[in-house]
Parts: sequence; structure tokens; C-alpha cells
Amino acid sequence: MMYPDSDNCNLIMSDKRVELGVLKNPVHFLALGFGAGCSPKMPGTVGSLVGVVLYVFLQHLDLLVYGIVTLLLFLAGIWLCGRTSRDLGVADHPAIVWDEIVGYLVTMLAAPPGWIWPVTGFFLFRVFDISKPWPVNWADKRVSGGLGIMLDDLLAGIYALLILQIIAGML
Repeated sequence: MMYPDSDNCNLIMSDKRVELGVLKNPVHFLALGFGAGCSPKMPGTVGSLVGVVLYVFLQHLDLLVYGIVTLLLFLAGIWLCGRTSRDLGVADHPAIVWDEIVGYLVTMLAAPPGWIWPVTGFFLFRVFDISKPWPVNWADKRVSGGLGIMLDDLLAGIYALLILQIIAGML
């Protein structure tokens, strides 16, 4: 779904242009990370930063409640990202960053208090999201639709979560 009379949201690749009018649709607005996915450079990283901001508001929740909220955001993301992907006509458009937001929130599950942990979690998540070790790369290549968009970031978030907890346990 392109809006020909609107300004460009971004030009990530010459064949993957997103029109600013896409953000008028609430589903696309969320899938594009409240507009963060429109960043002309590193939209996934900018989307992960939105996850950091969201984490600041969620970090004080009880662990169970935080987990449930994160699970619900993941499940909603399957639909949001799948729908936006279909409407944009691109299997996993780089502007879709809801998956990065949720992947970061997975990373921060049970993180210790203090400013260093959100920063460390951010870097760990980006490393695993970008490098895509197995099975992250498998999910990225083999699972399609909204589930595929969400699953590789969930797995990257789990890797980052495990490393973050190991580091926290060593200190």
C-alpha cells in the first residue's frame, strides 16, 4: 500500500521505498516502530533504541507481568509485521522494526537494575540480530510471514538475554 502523494519515509534500497503516508495506518505505524523504521540509516538500530525507551517504562514491572507484556507484544507483532509486509509487498521490509523492539525487550527480561544493563543489552542484541548465528539465521531464511519476521529477533533476543545474565551473574 503506497501513498503516491506523500513524501518519502526512507530510501533503504532503491526498490524498497516506503511512503510517509504509510504511517497514517495505525498497524503500519506500530510495525514501523512509531516511525523509527523510517530512518534512512540503520533502521533496525533505531528501532532497537525505541525498545530501550519502552524498556525504561516497563522495567519496574513485576517479572511475570513484564514477561506477559513482552509475550503479548510478540504475538501482536506477528500480525502487525505480517500485515505491513503484505501491504508493502516486501517479505521483510527493513523499515519494519517492531521485531527489533520486541527482541530488545526479550533481551532485558530479568535484567538487573542500573543504567549499564540497558546499554549492554542494546549492544548484545544488536550483535546477535546483525550476525544472526544459528538458529537465528535459519529462522530468518526459512520461516516466512509475520512469524518469520518476529522469530529471528526473538531468538537473537534470547541469545542476548543469556549472555546478559551470564555477565550479570559474574559481577
